Amino acid sequence: MNVHVKADAPVGMLAELTHRCPLQCPYCSNPLELDRKSAELDTETWKRVFTEAHDLGVLQVHLSGGEPTARDDILEIVRHCASLGLYSNLITSGVLLTEEKLKALIDAGLDHVQLSLQDVDPVNADQIAGFKGGHQKKIALGSMVVKAGVPLTVNAVIHRRNIETLPLMIALAEKMGAKRVEVAHAQYYGWALANRSALMPTLDQVKLAIKIVEEARERLKGQMVIDQVVPDYYAKYPKPCMGGWAARALNVTPSGKVLPCHAAESIPGLVFHSVKDMSLSDIWYNSQGFNAYRGDAWMEEPCVGCERVGTCKGGCRCQAMILAGNAASADPACHLSPFHNQMHGMAVEDSNRGRVEFRYRKIGG
Repeated sequence: MNVHVKADAPVGMLAELTHRCPLQCPYCSNPLELDRKSAELDTETWKRVFTEAHDLGVLQVHLSGGEPTARDDILEIVRHCASLGLYSNLITSGVLLTEEKLKALIDAGLDHVQLSLQDVDPVNADQIAGFKGGHQKKIALGSMVVKAGVPLTVNAVIHRRNIETLPLMIALAEKMGAKRVEVAHAQYYGWALANRSALMPTLDQVKLAIKIVEEARERLKGQMVIDQVVPDYYAKYPKPCMGGWAARALNVTPSGKVLPCHAAESIPGLVFHSVKDMSLSDIWYNSQGFNAYRGDAWMEEPCVGCERVGTCKGGCRCQAMILAGNAASADPACHLSPFHNQMHGMAVEDSNRGRVEFRYRKIGG
């Protein structure tokens, strides 16, 4: 499907600078086949991409990966973003950053740091991340960021192997001095989909987690913002994935491919172009892949005419493809979808399994 819809300029861009990462998180949103170092865009190409993003109207860039600080040119990239007036957020595992390198990044113009946290228990945290000694490095980095006066967000991906310690993770973020906590229940794409049977919590655990977050929000009002992304598999209504398909943000992969979201390539028949071949503006406004599910002309029943469609934007196209076999179907997270009960049943079945070993991410698949 290729319906051309008038689009507004994007607000944010996720720049996946590299897929290289010392961690091997089983819920990683990156694709099963990771880009190798040899395929990564070079420094000058990335600088051109950020300039094109600025000219397109992007305000915020999220420097991600993999681990973005694995790139030798991260300082030059941050400095270039700052020169353009782009707000830069470093999404990091925290295990490669020294105090000296952090200071250099801040001096180069870095605006914000988002630090991943796997658990409060060092042993379990390191096991989830697949990196021995990582937890202590993260705690040290969080303290350094706050001490330097840079806003800190703690990103805690929640799943069956750590959901019981959620109150302690919020308390740890508070102790670190974080301004924001993102309680992000694992979303099942990429590596998380491959590990769904090891990650899925029970419905009772999810309900308790929601209550814990609500209580923490009230207690920490005015001190720390707490966002929560709940598992679609237990939802009644779908979330507006990425604010709608190609509506507010775009992703650039390490090799330069431009996508509306992490998992967009899981939908067959779509064409996604590279910044090596087309300008960011042309890709955003005119490419087949970006226009495929913009607006609502692509929608089928029960989305057509639904009063909530302006809120949910039809939900997630990739999830519809994965579970319903048709990217134009209603997101199975919606209770009106004929696949909703099947989706919920998968969650119940997975959550009731015993301990399932993780499948860790590796370069090369």
